Amino acid sequence: MAFRNLKFEIRHCIFYITLVAYSTRAGLKSNSMDFYIKNMVCNRCIMVVQQVFERLGTPPVRIALGEVETAQPLADEALTELRKNLTGFGFELIDDTKSQLIEKIKTLVIELIRYKKEETIKVNYSAYIESKLNRDYTYLSNLFSDVTGVTIEKYFINQKIERVKELLVYDELTLSEIAFELGYSSAPALSAQFKKVTGLTPKHFRQIKDNKRIPLDKV
Repeated sequence: MAFRNLKFEIRHCIFYITLVAYSTRAGLKSNSMDFYIKNMVCNRCIMVVQQVFERLGTPPVRIALGEVETAQPLADEALTELRKNLTGFGFELIDDTKSQLIEKIKTLVIELIRYKKEETIKVNYSAYIESKLNRDYTYLSNLFSDVTGVTIEKYFINQKIERVKELLVYDELTLSEIAFELGYSSAPALSAQFKKVTGLTPKHFRQIKDNKRIPLDKV
């Protein structure tokens, strides 16, 4: 009898602990706040932005390229200080919905090109963006073009070329290996697009590589 009572108490305790944990997570999520940040385009950017939030006493519960989530909303005074601190590092807090969507598209393109997993090397970028944002691609494409003045396709190509430049500067991979890394059908296909965008062949770029790269937030 005592053993049965003990088992019942243990089950009751486990249920109670699980309920408290779930309620705590739900409470944190309901009070959480999402921030969208422009020019947050690399892992170093993530480190800097995290430090900005931590210095305000609001460490992120989730942080990724272009996005930060905190457990609690920020007071107006803290929000003003956040804007000031982010601006000091070249970032910008985005408020309006359309700008947030544009920044999400840019972040997805950068992630796809620079931080993608092996199985997404040759993924259709339009389908990838559409699935990630759960929006019609035609709408996203038109919005992107209207706001930025360039098409998503052009932005995608420019980001790929900047990645090619980076890999050429590192001088660790052959042109064929770079082509495979970035999903080109062949080294000649990469060379053709590279010359069309930059006016230089990859070989010529390697020879005069200094001061030819563009910061990602300026692409």
